[in-house]
Order: sequence, then C-alpha cells, then structure tokens
Amino acid sequence: MSSNKLSIAMISDVFHGPDARERLRDRLLEAREAGAELAVLPEIATLPWAPATKQPEDDHAESPGGPLHVMQSELAAEVGIGLLGSMIVRQDDGRRFNTCALFDRDGAHLHSYRKIHIPEEPGFWESSHYEADTTPPAPVDAFGLSLGIQICSDVNRPSGSLLLAARGAQCILAPRSTELATWWKWRPVLVANALTSCSYVLTVNRPAPEFGVLIGGPSFAVSPRGEVLAESTDPVVVVEIDSAEVDLARTEYPGYLAVPSELYARGWSDLPSKAAHQPPMG
Repeated sequence: MSSNKLSIAMISDVFHGPDARERLRDRLLEAREAGAELAVLPEIATLPWAPATKQPEDDHAESPGGPLHVMQSELAAEVGIGLLGSMIVRQDDGRRFNTCALFDRDGAHLHSYRKIHIPEEPGFWESSHYEADTTPPAPVDAFGLSLGIQICSDVNRPSGSLLLAARGAQCILAPRSTELATWWKWRPVLVANALTSCSYVLTVNRPAPEFGVLIGGPSFAVSPRGEVLAESTDPVVVVEIDSAEVDLARTEYPGYLAVPSELYARGWSDLPSKAAHQPPMG
C-alpha cells in the first residue's frame, strides 16, 4: 500500500487592512517552519466579515486574478509553501462568488472552488454579498494527493463530501466562518463526513467576533477512520495526512460499501428542485 504524506497548516487568522501582507507572510513563515507544505486560511480570510450586514461593499469584490489573488500567489512563492487562500470574485457579468484559490509553493494557481450553500440570517447575510455556485464539486490532484475543497456551510450538506470522495478526494479542506455557540452542531457532522467518505476532513475557522457576530471556535482535523487529529484554537495548527490511511479506511466498514450513484440520482430526481441558496419556506 503506497503512502503519500502531506503536512498541512490550518491558520486561524484573518488578513485585511494596511498590514495584511506582512501579517500573512509571517503566518506562512510560521507554518513552514513548523513543517507544513500547505497552509489553509479561513473563509474569505483576506476581507473583514462583510456578511455581518446586508450591505455589500463594491471594494470587497475583485475581478479574477485581482489584487488579493496576486498577493496570496506572491506570498506562497516568496515563502515557498502551498496556500489555499480566499477572496470574493466578481465575474465580468457582475456576479459575485465566495471563492477559494489553491496555489502551489511556486505561486502557480492550481484550482478554484466557489461556495455552493449560501446562508441568509443575522450575522451571515451572505446571499446579499455573493451567490451560490452551480458547479458540482470536483477534487484536484496537487501536492501528491487528491484534494477536495468545500466552504463552511457546504460541509453541512454531506452529499458534497461524499461526491468528492467518490471522485477520488483523499482529503477535504473546508475553510469556514462559524459561531462558537454552534460548534456542537458542526463537530459530529465533520466526524461523520470523514467516516462515511473515508477521507481526511480539515477545517479552519475565523478566530474571533467581528462586527458583533460571535465568530469563533477551533480548527479541526479528522482522519478517514474518525480519529480526531486536532481540535485547537491556536493560530497555527499542523497535521500530517497519509494516503495509506485513506486506502485502509476504504477497505473497512463502512468504506467498502458500494455507492449506487444511479439509484440515488433517480431518488433525487423525483424531488422538486431547490437552489442551494434558496431560503427555507416560511
């Protein structure tokens, strides 16, 4: 059984304002010095928590390849570490998306992922700031592994995690922005996602309250067999993942169970269609 290992740093910090570049560089250096080959930032970590209000700011969004994209690419290359960064991207047609961008240690852009499940509630007025993507999630081969990406609420709908694993993902990276008071809801879902997808699940949160929104709670990492590898509010937490653990989990129960995708597709097709960002019915 082959073994490809990767050390990943979960960086629970945000980087906006005049000293953003310097602080992000320092955190990336800290992660690299701790042995990390890839660093993961929280949800839209390069901006203030804009969804605290319903009013979108024009300068919170940038065109593809804009200044925040460039800053993160350049710092990945300068420090020599892979980076899963973030920004709000405005397309040519004006649509805005909550976007993660994956850069290699040379700063090359490898992959982008756009958030699918968009909350709309006090402190998280997200559909006022960006819309839901409609592209099914797919993993990317990078850093010697198959990596899946989800953003915050996406991992609370396990279908996406299972789809990523069925497409080969060995590790799911999930930047988020959640309240400490709701952590008890998130934790069992993340463990279950890791167990049922037989993938590593790593998630990193924004660190502290912003604009009266009580954001907070730990970075969290779970193995494909459900073992909690890290649960910490430290700014930088490094874990090592190993593809051999994924292979082993997929030979054991429940990993070896088949996924009859056509059967489930028929079941879903019988239900009324509902957009991922559509609010619940009153």
